Amino acid sequence: MTKKPVVPKQYLIPFILVTSLFALWGFANDITNPMVKVFSKILDMSAFEGSLVQAAFYGGYCFMALPAAIFITKYSYRAGILTGLSLYAIGCLLFIPASITLSFTPFLACFFIMTCGLSFLETSANPYIMSMGDDETATRRLNLAQAFNPMGALTGMFVAKTFIMSKIDSRTQEERAALPEIELESIIQSDLAILRAPYVTLGVVVLVILVVFALFKLPIHQRDNSQGLQIGATFGRLFKNMRWVGGVIAQAFYVGAQIMCWTFIIHYGTEVFTAEGMAEQDAETLSQNYNIAAMSIFLASRFICTFLLKYFTPGKLLMVLALGGMATTLGTIYIGGRPGLYCLVATSACMALMFPTIYGIALEGLKDDAKLGSAGLIMAIGGGCLMPPLQGAMIDTQGVNLSFYLPFICFVVIALYGFACRRPRAIAA
Repeated sequence: MTKKPVVPKQYLIPFILVTSLFALWGFANDITNPMVKVFSKILDMSAFEGSLVQAAFYGGYCFMALPAAIFITKYSYRAGILTGLSLYAIGCLLFIPASITLSFTPFLACFFIMTCGLSFLETSANPYIMSMGDDETATRRLNLAQAFNPMGALTGMFVAKTFIMSKIDSRTQEERAALPEIELESIIQSDLAILRAPYVTLGVVVLVILVVFALFKLPIHQRDNSQGLQIGATFGRLFKNMRWVGGVIAQAFYVGAQIMCWTFIIHYGTEVFTAEGMAEQDAETLSQNYNIAAMSIFLASRFICTFLLKYFTPGKLLMVLALGGMATTLGTIYIGGRPGLYCLVATSACMALMFPTIYGIALEGLKDDAKLGSAGLIMAIGGGCLMPPLQGAMIDTQGVNLSFYLPFICFVVIALYGFACRRPRAIAA
């Protein structure tokens, strides 16, 4: 029996080109996570108010996923990618007027527009990658493409740390509050200009990539040639497919867990290091180093887990890793201090496989329903819109340690989905 290639030769160049998008949205996600803490400091806001960055950022995914799927069905994956890149660039470039206002709300609009573009990209790229070859290798192919997402994420974290967090004014919120209003306004203006620069640069880079995709002719897969989209009938089939329904639920909880762990590691680390006597800005910068370490572990684990899928069913490996995530978050809650921070970093090793594996399990065998099925899974990224503000509110009232009960609950849900899907077709289609 001939072994089926993960990426057939005729799709190799398109696969490489589309896979580059995974790094591009990884960069956006992880330059933005630390902005919860940065905006809270610059504009003197609570953890809950700062977490509205994530509500706006992931709200764009939720809002645009279904329109993106309808658009892609009417036109093509390529058209979806071009539209997504255009919105992504516009959102980034709008940071220029937003920073002039010295107000938080325009930045939220920028993040929302950016992720409307990212929703187009993810709704297009994920099923397109799965379609580039045999159905048997689709989940492995998506895991391979997703393995490049953390590379962009690591770059985003590095840029946030080096070009934003370490450069904004180092005064504490208490020291800022004691300044004359004119001096404080000047500092805020300077800090927002520092924050703006990497996003504007990113917008220019995205425009260059848009030109590359506009000039390169991607192959049209047969699934691009759907004769219209029957939304009611398609969703009727999807909601009878408990494998897909469970996948949407599990994906919402996974994204929530991921964003909470990567956003609030800075709050957790800052509390640990300031308790040891470190200055607040130094503690924040060091905490971002731990976030970068967590992403490096995530990246290594993604490649390792992709290899392990040759020997284990996706559902079984998903279940084991979710159990590991439950254990590490309990360590974060109850051990505390630096050991608790190490547990939080280790959680990233457990999360590495989750997004593409849930995605692959849920879309398995959907064929022409995959576009709307994919939209449902991208809408599930809205979990990153709802859960970080909840954790921010818990941090404000209960403290940072206990707030990690929310990621723990998310891992419980994912473990149950993995258990249900531990055998092929364990959930009836």
